[in-house]
Amino acid sequence: MIEVWAPRADRVRLRRAAGDIELSAGGDGWWSAAVTLADGERYGFVLGDGDDVRPDPRSRRQPDGVHESSAAFDPSAFDWTDAAWTGRQLAGGLIYELHIGTFTPEGTLDSAIARLDHLVDLGVTHVELLPVNGFNGTWNWGYDGVLWYTVHEAYGGPVAYQRFVDAAHAKGLAVIQDVVHNHLGPSGNYLPEFGPYLRDGQRNTWGDSINLDEPAVREFILGNALMWMHDYHLDGLRLDAVHALRDDETPHLLQEIATRTDALSAHLGRPLTLIAESDMNDPRLILPREAGGYGLTAQWSDDWHHAVHVALTGETVGYYADFAAAEAFPKVSEDGFFHDGTYSSFRGRDHGAPIPDGVPAWRLVTFAQDHDQIGNRAAGDRLSQSLSPGRLAVAAVLTLTSPGTPMLFMGEEWGASTPWQFFTSHPEPELGEATAKGRIAEFERMGWDRDQVPDPQDPETFQRSKLDWSEADAGDHARLLALYRDLARLRRERPELTDPAFGAASVGGGPKPDERTFVLRRGDVTVLANLSPDEVSFELDADADVLLLSTDSGVRLVGGVVTLPPETAAITGP
Repeated sequence: MIEVWAPRADRVRLRRAAGDIELSAGGDGWWSAAVTLADGERYGFVLGDGDDVRPDPRSRRQPDGVHESSAAFDPSAFDWTDAAWTGRQLAGGLIYELHIGTFTPEGTLDSAIARLDHLVDLGVTHVELLPVNGFNGTWNWGYDGVLWYTVHEAYGGPVAYQRFVDAAHAKGLAVIQDVVHNHLGPSGNYLPEFGPYLRDGQRNTWGDSINLDEPAVREFILGNALMWMHDYHLDGLRLDAVHALRDDETPHLLQEIATRTDALSAHLGRPLTLIAESDMNDPRLILPREAGGYGLTAQWSDDWHHAVHVALTGETVGYYADFAAAEAFPKVSEDGFFHDGTYSSFRGRDHGAPIPDGVPAWRLVTFAQDHDQIGNRAAGDRLSQSLSPGRLAVAAVLTLTSPGTPMLFMGEEWGASTPWQFFTSHPEPELGEATAKGRIAEFERMGWDRDQVPDPQDPETFQRSKLDWSEADAGDHARLLALYRDLARLRRERPELTDPAFGAASVGGGPKPDERTFVLRRGDVTVLANLSPDEVSFELDADADVLLLSTDSGVRLVGGVVTLPPETAAITGP
């Protein structure tokens, strides 16, 4: 049976090589025909009396791009080998965020499979993929998607995606997919021709708002969320920018997604994870539904990132300004949010709400780097392009001992020297030119010279954003990678480092009270970090010893006192 929701059409035909078939109108804007398509068969819809073919809004494959006909795909035909897979809970996990197109030189799902052993050796438990759904062009971050049910053909298409998930499960890795349900890309979006998928005259940061007042649109999103976890055996979703979902219905769309995901999890007999990206600092996202929350598993913590970024770099421009406060790192370690009802100078208003007692710390995903915080800088520069090896090592210690669920961005573990820049490949010259000019103008307003801002349409911008795997085995890169592996191992071995309680943190210990010297206590384990310009000494607890150092260089342990040179860290405990 072929079905399509097209309430704006007065006639719908299914186009295939064998000839057109008229669809019959049903209730609530649905059209259907008793037709079975062969696997791989091209098809599309013709709306009204015109002759233009449109892809299926629920297309699973677009072999020739988002403007062309769809191809039938049977997800049940794949020969899965993961019947024994019981999944992984997020608590105690380590997430690794990657972009398929730049993770390997080939930029495909199959080539990414060959790098899974690296993630296992690193101690990763969850692989989080940036969006893979269909967008116009060859390379893109993935947030310009227009066909949410597809897998981008240049990555290998849906069968390659199944192979990737199957291979990840075989190695004990869970897979989380970043999905974008808050906007559609600028090219190839034919959904408004079918029905009121968008709200007329209402926009968010990236385009027209999705029309969540329409039940069929809500089901379109819910069906997409469940498809990834059911048909592709995914272990969860990262929900992009949920603050851009304008929903006044009860229950909220996020609560509906959580409710249906929990039902699917019960049916499959394994945990399914939902992680929200949100800038609202709203604990309702992760509170149980019976407590008035939405029941999501976790949410990203930008506040933790900002506090650590300022501590490491000293950068205090824009939204980093508030995090120059000495108490920023202690507060995010102890309370989760820095802005929990406090005044945000960047927003010009009070922001956020406190996380209630009893909410486990692992429900916050914490990171020193991610795709946005790197790629949305003018030059797409990583911390490794401005920080010393010592500060990168301290960043590793702070990230892997965080009370939250730590997340790494691909290449962070060896201090990759390659940038990760904003890149697009819009085939339409006018769209490509507008994207490039808009990017340059945005950063010129912030004081950057236009020559310092890469052209997102230049193929070299994409190419230089690819990881250089050869550097991981040499010099400071190899030493940093060894540290990340040791930290992940220690995190597995010491229950204090995965305890759901928030930590107790403080600033101090240096010769000046405002210096960046941090102490984080996680039960019997204490993390000491010296980001000040002077040596700092700490007296250890009576039964404590040094468990791990960010570097052996210059660190002294004499008579129960550990002395840390600048840009070093130590983890101590019994």
